[in-house]
Amino acid sequence: MVSVTKEDVLAKLKSVKGPDLEGNIVDLGLVSDIFIADGKAYFSLTVPSARAQELEPLREAAERAAKTVPGLKDAMVALTAAREPGAVGAQPGPAIQPRPQAQARPQPQAAAAGGQPQARPKMDVPGVKTIIAVASGKGGVGKSTTSVNLALGLQASGLSVGVLDADIYGPSMPRLLGISGQPEQLEGRVLKPMQNYGLKVMSMGFLVEEDTPMIWRGPMVMSALNQMLREVAWGELDVLVVDMPPGTGDAQLTMAQNVPLAGAVIVSTPQDLALIDARKGLNMFNKVNVPVLGIVENMSYFLCPDCGGRHDIFGHGGAREEAARIGVPFLGEVPLAMPIRETSDAGKPVVATAADGPHAAVYREIAANVRARLDELSGTREMPAIVFE
Repeated sequence: MVSVTKEDVLAKLKSVKGPDLEGNIVDLGLVSDIFIADGKAYFSLTVPSARAQELEPLREAAERAAKTVPGLKDAMVALTAAREPGAVGAQPGPAIQPRPQAQARPQPQAAAAGGQPQARPKMDVPGVKTIIAVASGKGGVGKSTTSVNLALGLQASGLSVGVLDADIYGPSMPRLLGISGQPEQLEGRVLKPMQNYGLKVMSMGFLVEEDTPMIWRGPMVMSALNQMLREVAWGELDVLVVDMPPGTGDAQLTMAQNVPLAGAVIVSTPQDLALIDARKGLNMFNKVNVPVLGIVENMSYFLCPDCGGRHDIFGHGGAREEAARIGVPFLGEVPLAMPIRETSDAGKPVVATAADGPHAAVYREIAANVRARLDELSGTREMPAIVFE
């Protein structure tokens, strides 16, 4: 197989003229860092947000040019909007400017509390009624396993459910749901979601090999998230569960700023160190006015399979106490149990494959609590207002 380099791709991209037919997209500085994996090239073009729709043909031209590189099987190109002038943390933009809009009228901005402008309304995902995020302040607390079994618990209550794996660097859904292969591309750039156990699923893990490292900076991560969210044929879903990466970085802010999240579920283990990080996640969602649906305490206790004794390996009740302290619901506690670990590793989540067991019952109860919380908040939530202090 021919080895393809970034320089090979850049050489082909120099044949693509700039947005105003001057220069080329490489010399104009519009091309992001290029990532090549499994014979595919991934990169973005940075353009002014006011011209994003108009410049879709430019993205298509860049994609076509990249695909002519010998040895390259495919290319995934995203448009990334440059920050508007004057935005917080604005960086120097590319060497093109937005065209003036004919007969454009200035639109008034409603002021939020404290004189801050209201955030722009978030664009809905067609066909998806409710989007919830499952988040944690740190890794290793079982957030992805919780996301899968929560989604299956919601499905068991009669809802149509999908799962978006928003962890670009460490996608878990292909393994947790036992799904392999690549999604089918429908008309245009729209992808057909993968499916198993009745869930519709999209993950970066379907687009690259499991052991391929994703060495992407923030703009590419945000572009990939927006594409996996909005360029997927989700169909009609009652709930889309978004498995967030750990922490409070680009992915979380992208979702909070661009997606009408109905709420967030925080997953933590009982010990103090995990709770400290969980508070960071809670505070982030509070700052962007996304309701916290509640806290799940994972690995809450261990039941010895031999003696039947209960052991609080990581302590117990810390997440419940934290929920009470800050005034959010405590959604439930999940034991540290071999069947949960074994079914997750095997791609056979416990709610789907051992529906009558005690562990599946725990997740179904958590799902019922989440659904009740969503019903409680329905119609009472304002759109998130992003405030930088």
